[in-house]
Amino acid sequence: MKISSLFNSERTVLSFEVFPPKKTGSVETVYNTIAELQSLRPDYISVTYGAGGSAANNYTCDIASLIKNKYGIEAMAHLTCVNSTKADVDRVLNELKENNIENILALRGDKNPDFEPKTDFIHANDLVSYIKTKGDFGISVAGYPETHFEAPNGKVDIANLKNKVDCGAQSIVTQLFFNNSYFYRFRDRCDIAGITVPISAGIMPVTNKNQIERMVSMCGASLPRKFVKMIQKYEDRPEALVDAGIAFAIDQIVDLVANGVDGIHIYTMNNPYIAKKITESIKGLL
Repeated sequence: MKISSLFNSERTVLSFEVFPPKKTGSVETVYNTIAELQSLRPDYISVTYGAGGSAANNYTCDIASLIKNKYGIEAMAHLTCVNSTKADVDRVLNELKENNIENILALRGDKNPDFEPKTDFIHANDLVSYIKTKGDFGISVAGYPETHFEAPNGKVDIANLKNKVDCGAQSIVTQLFFNNSYFYRFRDRCDIAGITVPISAGIMPVTNKNQIERMVSMCGASLPRKFVKMIQKYEDRPEALVDAGIAFAIDQIVDLVANGVDGIHIYTMNNPYIAKKITESIKGLL
């Protein structure tokens, strides 16, 4: 089933994101996470592409296959192209086909200063166009409510997003954000640009101060005053910070659903407890 077909009903689509282990980690921990997440009955689960976008020790397809073929939940495999040749992408696409994985989140990926970028794919739209020639995949792409940090302005960023959709993307998943007003502004800009595919809002519940500082430094998300005060108040009380972060995420989701968001995509950080607490609180709204 293509992810885009999940948006044909009037209810809000709920999805989770998980990530493969780092080189020193065990994939079994991710398998255990999936076993717990499946009881929450998400519409689909996405799996990020390796550690830092690297194909080395990449369990993305294995994890996506478990989600789809063991638990019967639709899976979406992330695929980055900045460090990939066409042969690399062909190998991954063939592996996905062999494992009955129909959906891909097509991304350029973060440039790694330790590696010389490949030149077969320069932008995500190049990857989208290429995937379209290689089979009947459902393709999603990333959107940036606060504008991609490499884009000179929001207008150019939305034009780039429109290009990805015109190349064949069927839905959009946004980068994390903590101020819903940025999402609504982004959605309005998409409407004006003629982008009509469904948009899922990416929500990341904070679990600790270091985590959020790292993620914000990577994607440039701004922190509203209410969020900063929450971090400051509970940063020395880890359990309280987790609960406060869950409550903040729930407030975001309630507001988004009330304002007609197409989908909610929760960045679980491989933490089933967080996903469960949020899902239990919002299941009556979806």
